[in-house]
Amino acid sequence: MADYNRSQLDTPFIQQRRRFIRIDDDTVGAYAERIARFFGTGRYLMWQTVFVAVWILLNVGGWWFSWDEYPFILLNLAFSTQAAYAAPLILLAQNRQEDRDRISLNEDRRRAFETKADTEFITRELAGLRLAVGDMVSRDYLRHELDDLQNLLERIEAKLDDEAAARIAARHQLDESAVEQLSDPIQGDVVEEHRHDD
Repeated sequence: MADYNRSQLDTPFIQQRRRFIRIDDDTVGAYAERIARFFGTGRYLMWQTVFVAVWILLNVGGWWFSWDEYPFILLNLAFSTQAAYAAPLILLAQNRQEDRDRISLNEDRRRAFETKADTEFITRELAGLRLAVGDMVSRDYLRHELDDLQNLLERIEAKLDDEAAARIAARHQLDESAVEQLSDPIQGDVVEEHRHDD
């Protein structure tokens, strides 16, 4: 059997007695499982059937040496001995399987507890995020607002372009008038300039 673990309250504590002959329970249990598995196969049933048929044919066939006559007492004794050993071997294999199942069940419980704890943690985190997000905008709302902002920026850029074009045109007109003033001064213009200088 598996070693006693104090955390397993469903397993009674059995004090180990001193033994003169030490037998490894795991090794015996492993062999018992192999024999129990072999007893449960069709191959074992086939060989046992062949053995019984040969036994009966040799003892009923009229040979000069019949070691087990009709009631087949020796064959029954052999089957009784086999059954006497087979039952404890099968029980030992079942006990080992129960130990494995108990360990597997404890692992499954531990995993289920961890999974439940993780799920509860994630649920609490999601609830906290939902509360923190609260009135957060949705993707569609944000996309609509960004489209409106882009349209507004395009209109502003268009107005800025129009304003820049108007300024360039105004500057161009100023430049043309300045050029006209610099070219071919009129007599009166010169006189006015001299008056301003005095």
